[in-house]
Formats: sequence, C-alpha cells, structure tokens
Amino acid sequence: METIAVSFEGPGAGAGPLTWGQLQVWAAMVETDSSMSMGGAIAVGDGRTTEDIAAEMRFFMGRYAAMRTLLRFDADGEVTQEVFGTGEAFLHVLDVGGGEDPSAAAETLAARWRERKFDYETEWPLRMAVVRQDGAVTHVVALVCHIASDLGGMTVMMRELAERDPRTGAPAGPYEAPQPLDLARQQREPALARQTAAAMRYWEGHLRAIPASMFRGPVDRGEPRFRQLRWQSRALHLASGALVDRLGADPAWVLLAAFAAAFDRVQPGSGPLVAITIVGNRFRPGLRDVVNPVTQDGLCVLDVAGAEPAEAVARARTASMSASKYAYYDPQARAALTERLIRERGEHLDLTCIYNDRRTAARTATVPGPDSIRAALGETAELSEEPLRFLGPKLLVIVEDVADVVRLIAAVDTRHLSLVDLRAMLQEMEDFAVGAALHTVAS
Repeated sequence: METIAVSFEGPGAGAGPLTWGQLQVWAAMVETDSSMSMGGAIAVGDGRTTEDIAAEMRFFMGRYAAMRTLLRFDADGEVTQEVFGTGEAFLHVLDVGGGEDPSAAAETLAARWRERKFDYETEWPLRMAVVRQDGAVTHVVALVCHIASDLGGMTVMMRELAERDPRTGAPAGPYEAPQPLDLARQQREPALARQTAAAMRYWEGHLRAIPASMFRGPVDRGEPRFRQLRWQSRALHLASGALVDRLGADPAWVLLAAFAAAFDRVQPGSGPLVAITIVGNRFRPGLRDVVNPVTQDGLCVLDVAGAEPAEAVARARTASMSASKYAYYDPQARAALTERLIRERGEHLDLTCIYNDRRTAARTATVPGPDSIRAALGETAELSEEPLRFLGPKLLVIVEDVADVVRLIAAVDTRHLSLVDLRAMLQEMEDFAVGAALHTVAS
C-alpha cells in the first residue's frame, strides 16, 4: 500500500499518568491481549478525495491530544503517557482493480488491522486508509485503539468533524473539554478523591452482602466452551415502549428489569442479579466532549424475585441510577478494595456478568397496542450462533443501538450457563415485557 504523510500539530504536549478510564481500558487490553480497536470500513459516496480524507486525519490528530499520545512503560510495569505537540501520521492508500470488489477489500483491511495490536510506544492510536477504484475513493477504513477513545469519544470526533466549516475545514469552535493530561490532573484533586471514596463505600456495601457468585458449575458441556448468540425481538421493543409509557420509565430500566427477571427464572435461587454495567460518564459536568476513554464499570445489584413488573422496573431504576452515580472512581482503589474483601470473606467474588446497554435513541412517541405487540412475536429471531476464541466474563449481554427492535449480543461461558439456558433467558426477557405490557393494556 502507498502511504501519504500527514503532518499535524496541536496543544497539550507533555507526559503524565493515565486517566481513570484509560487505566480500566488498559487492564482489559492486557487481559484480552488485544488493542480492542474500534471502527471499521465506511463507504464513501459523496465525492471526497484522498486529499479530503488526509485533511480529516489532520483534523483528528491536531484537535485531540488522545490521537497523538504514546504509552511509556517503566521497569516496575507502571504505564504512563506522552502527548506530542507535532508529528507525522500516515494515511494508507489501497488501490483495487476494476474487477475487484472495493467493499470486500476495505472489510479485509479493517479485519486485518483489528487483529493486529497497535505498537503502543511508537504507533499513533489512529489508523486510517482510503480504498480507491479507478482513482475514486470508495471507502475509508479507520480504527482507533481503545486506550485513546471509547464509543462516546468517537461519537464526539465524528460530530465535530461534521460541524467543521464546509469551505475552510475549520472547527466550529475551540476544543474546551479536558485533554488526557488535563483529566489525569483533575482526577488527582481532592474533589475527585472524595468521589472515589464515596464510590468505594457504595461498592463495599454491596460486595460485603452479595453471594460469592450467582453462577453454578463449572460443568464441562463440551467444546467450544465460549459461545455467542445474536438475537432480536420487535415484540420486546414494542412491549418495552408500552411499559415506558404506562410507568413513565426509561427504556433502559425496563430492559434491565426484564434481564434480571429472566435470569432469576432460568437460574432460580441464584440471588440478586449482580452485573457490571458499562457507564459512559459523559453525563458528568465537563466530560460531555471528552474524547479519551471515560467509560467505567458500574456495579448493579438488582433483586426482582417475586416482584410485580411495575415494582421490578422501579427497582431497576434505583439500581441503574446508583450504578451510574458510583461508576466514576480510581480503578486502583477498586482493585485494592476487592482484594481486601476477598481476604476478609475468604472467598472469591465473582463479578463476571457484564451488561452493556448501548442504545442512545430517544423513545418513540407512538404507544403500541396489544395487537401490534402480539403480531410482532412471530418476528423474533436468532440471527446467528457462533463459537468464540475467548470470553473473559461468564455472561456478556450487549444491547445494540438499533431502531425498532431490541437486538442483543449474548455471549456465555457454557461451563457456567448452558447454551440452552442462554436461549431460554432471552425468551424469558421477551415473555416478561410482553406479558407485563399486555396485562397493563388490558387493565
């Protein structure tokens, strides 16, 4: 591939510690032996040229210090970061022949880049390429190393790219959010030390009270051990909408209540749902436009056993809001707390259920009727089932940001929850919401 040098400059050069979000991301990257890269191939149909894409890359590199940051490792294993004020990045150019499929070429390149870890000490955390056919740009391939950003940060980047002056390419305004070194300094000030202390009191209260694990096993059910399903339900989406309207709830609370109720039905007697929720933290003052990672783990403890649906949703609201409130903290303090409580309890604490609701769309104004909910039941479908090479948690549920349906990615360690039980759990989520919605409408 040809490369084009893209020079850049920007403020904030210096060196310092990682931020809280970066510390959490780095631990996950080490555990998975991956850069956890985000992004992919995007079709280009608006006539942008290679020079236009190079200008976009220059915009990203100059505006966001996170994109011109390299990691540094000392002899004791401590990881720090260095931000550069000037430098040179490289835009890759992949030319495909007239008989080739440029979309396939772009996807292949994205997959290859996703598999290859970044060189954290020498490689900028943004990889970009253009795919051209007959001299015209057909696709852009862009991947960002997770240590530099998260999904919320990438949303900021794309929004501000679109807001540029269409003639000059100048940004709509100055970048006023904290850059990585600024945020790292803020997180060492007394106010945020108090935030960490409050969060640790919340975590400790729950970690002392919960069962050591809500999973059974292990039982060897044969290989492949790690499995993933993609599943969707329009009926669950419609039923959730009806409950949102009736209860004045947020869709996220309804779906969380359905998840907790479904797990309780599939694994009765397992105790409350104990889930690590993924909290974006950009609702906090000053963090809305931060590009580097601010996503952290929240601790959601939700007991809905025996509760009526309205009560289950109310409990989900409290559990979800508490998890979010106390999901901004120094990860090193959490690690120390967990180690101490494991020693004191004399047993391992299993926090390996991960629940990540990625939806951002607002709820629809139309309230579905019972007939439309029932009709949609026939559309529920399992989209795919495949083995995974590795899975860290025992159960991972991701709610994708898709309109008009609830689409879930559910991955499981079958030594602790069988594939049969996983499928049953997804069905129970639908049954919970649909049953509650139809009862609510009828009453």
